[in-house]
This record gives sequence, structure tokens and C-alpha cells, in this order.
Amino acid sequence: MRDLPDGLPPVSTQKSEQWTMLDLFAGVGGLSEGIRRGLPGMSTLEAVEMDPRAAAGYALNHAAHVHTGSIQSWLREKAEAKRDGKTGVPQVDLVIGGPPCQGFSTLGKRDVEDERNSLWREYAEAVYQAQPRYFVMENVPAFLSSPQFKLLRAMTGEDGILHNYTFEARILNSAQFGAAQVRKRVIVLGTRIGQAPLSHPEPTHADESTWRTVSDAISHVGDVALLPSRKISVAGKVTGGPFTARELHVSRNFSQKSLERFKSIPLGGNRFDIPTVLLSECWKKHKSGSGDVMGRLHWNKPSVTIRTEFIKPEKGRYLHPELHRSITPFEGALLQGFPDEYRFIGSMTDIVRQIGNAVPIPLGVAIGQRIAEALRASDRQE
Repeated sequence: MRDLPDGLPPVSTQKSEQWTMLDLFAGVGGLSEGIRRGLPGMSTLEAVEMDPRAAAGYALNHAAHVHTGSIQSWLREKAEAKRDGKTGVPQVDLVIGGPPCQGFSTLGKRDVEDERNSLWREYAEAVYQAQPRYFVMENVPAFLSSPQFKLLRAMTGEDGILHNYTFEARILNSAQFGAAQVRKRVIVLGTRIGQAPLSHPEPTHADESTWRTVSDAISHVGDVALLPSRKISVAGKVTGGPFTARELHVSRNFSQKSLERFKSIPLGGNRFDIPTVLLSECWKKHKSGSGDVMGRLHWNKPSVTIRTEFIKPEKGRYLHPELHRSITPFEGALLQGFPDEYRFIGSMTDIVRQIGNAVPIPLGVAIGQRIAEALRASDRQE
């Protein structure tokens, strides 16, 4: 059995309801935003994010120190600091994070040897060092059937570094928690032994008839605008921003042929509605396949999962329900639940990726509310 970190006092009970967390693989801060809205007394002590533009956006929105680099470099930096008599990985009440999931994803090639699959080990090491009262890990549904999940389970055994934790894992659909989007994620909730148990939130919108729709989320949005000419230096390079989500209501410059294709697609339609004369050669040869490609979102349903290239209609059902364009970054942000004034930094490609990688805010809110209940119950029993 691996001993707990030396010299760490018990986490103090903070009666003023001011709690702290670490956000690992933080992105632009979608999960933090949701949890803080569900648990207003929570603040980020530190965050770790490799992408400099996402890290800059996180710092801007959450007023937190962000380590811009890999989690491995952050752990090395903390280990060196501890050897020098300084603070290592800080103690916090909560650790959250979503290790990159491309190796588990059902999109494209699934590779169990993908090096990104091992990053959950560093996440577990950070939990071991920080000894939070609770931890949250999110990933794609395929994580539950992966060898890595079994290894994570073993880490909570008596010989594992997380032997003083228990955890539960469940697949949650964001649409069942008030997001205008069908997006399923594995949510792993960990509880340090001795704390009140942390359980998954129950759906607030269990019946499909109550799900928020694309219309609920974006029908109020007006005409597209021009992106403000605004620049900022990040990591020694000039990039765009900061922009509020609302300022990102801008459209791509589509070719005339693309516009003709869009005009041929009816409400709820897709690429199979495009006349042969307008089809690319590869589509002429493939009469089967996904009906989401070049598909229009439905006004009366939640959107499909907002992924990292959602302004490209050829990547999925990302055409506006009626207008002859893809949804804008702002509309994508609204479907993810971001507030209008949330700020982003980077090129359009960067920002769309940041939005698509985020955990929908309403799901984070529901998780945050459950964490609040558990923290308060733990405080009462101490």
C-alpha cells in the first residue's frame, strides 16, 4: 500500500462555504463554469491547460493561476518546489478534469495504445498529491469499457495510490440536465473515505418532451455580425481576442457552390437532399453513410453533440435549421450553455475547438449542486 503524501495536514473545514479546487486539463473552463454556478462558494486555486489560448481564456474568466503546459510538467514543477521547501501540489476540496479522450473515442480509429489514454494516470497522481475531499473526472462513454478504467478501479484497491477513495461512474446525457444538446459523457465521482458520499445528480429533464431545444437556445439570435478587430499576445504570439461569446456571432465565407448546396437542403434535411449536379465526386460514389453530414439542426429537438469543428457542415448536422449557413461560434456556445459574456481568446479555429471540447454548462451545474450537498453534509458531520 502506498502511503499518503508526507506532511499534509487534514483539509480544513471552511464554515464560510469558501471551497477550493484544482482543474486539470481545464480547457477554456466549461466544467469549472458549471460547477461554480452550481456551487457559488467554489473557486479555482490552480488550473492546468496545455493550449496557451485556452489557458489564457480560462485565466480571464476564472481569475485563477493557470499552468500553461502539460500535466506532467506541472507535477514535475510541484515536486521540485516541494524538494526546495516550497508548496507542492496544493490541498484543495475538489479536483476536477477531463483527460483527453481521443484514444477512447468511437470517432475514427480507436487505439488503446494512444499515449493520451495514459493521462488519467497523471490525473490520479494529482488526486493522490492533493488529497481532495472529492474528485470529478469526465470522459467519453467508451472509457467505461477500456482497460484504463479497470486500472483506475484498481487504484482504489488496498494497494493503490487512491486506496482511501471510493468512486462511482455513470454515463450522463447533458440533455437530461437542461442542455439544448444530446451529449453523453462518463462522469466519475470520487469520495475520500470519511467524507459524506457524493452521488450522481438525477435528471432534471428525464422526459424527452421536456428537453430544451435548438429553438430554445438560439432562436432569439439576430443577424450575423463582423468580428471585432482585437488582438492580444499569448505566449509571445499575437492572436485574436478576447471576444465575448456574443461577439462570436460571425459566419464563414462560404463558396457559391456551398451556398447552392445549403439552399437545396430542406428543413431537417441533409446531404442526401442535394441534387447530383451539386454533389462532390466522393459523395456521388457514397450513397450510404451518416445522415448528419450537411444536415440541418431541428428547431424542435436538442442539437447533436457539439464537437470541435462544428462550423463545418461537412463534419455533421451543423447547418442552421433555416438559414443557409452553418451555426456560428456564438450559437455553438449557446448550445453548450456558455453565458453571453464568457470570453474566448484565439483564432476562430482555436475558439471553436475550445467550445466543442467543453463540458456543457448545465451538466456542470447539476454536478456542482451535488458536490455542494456533499460538502455541506461533510461539514456537519465533522
